[in-house]
Amino acid sequence: MTVPEIVFTALGVVAVASGVLTVTTRQIVHAALWLVVSFGAVAGMYLVLTAEFVAWVQVLIYVGSIVVLLLFGIMLTRAPVGRSDGLDSRNRPWALAVAVGTAVVLVTVLWRGFRDARIDLEPGGGSGEEIGAAVFRQWVLPFEVLSVLLLAALVGAIVLSKARRADGSRTPEEG
Repeated sequence: MTVPEIVFTALGVVAVASGVLTVTTRQIVHAALWLVVSFGAVAGMYLVLTAEFVAWVQVLIYVGSIVVLLLFGIMLTRAPVGRSDGLDSRNRPWALAVAVGTAVVLVTVLWRGFRDARIDLEPGGGSGEEIGAAVFRQWVLPFEVLSVLLLAALVGAIVLSKARRADGSRTPEEG
């Protein structure tokens, strides 16, 4: 194995491990922080593949925007920040079985489909010109739909944070 393959594998392990911690932690703010680690590891994987532009987009968009949006949503909706045992479900064994089954299917399909495929790592393979051409030719509609979806999520979080209580007040100070 070459050094880039070892680094790529290590970053993959970090991404998967932090992804598992994201969905298994009982503290929602910690889940958001583990998500940052997972997104950072994916950005590192893009760097190993010499796709620098995509790596920085990953950092700026996902780590910089999506996680901040999640944290704003958590803070604006007054979600519990500490341990939330009431949010736990008795479906944990079923969820684990479905997750393991899905992972087995995905790994099997990827292994069979790309077993003999190799990627030639050329400097500039993920250049801004190539990525920009792909985004603005093929992916412009999904890109814009995603931006509208994120805007709707932010507006929804603000509306939920300002929702009226049963006594008609909006905040504890007004009641």
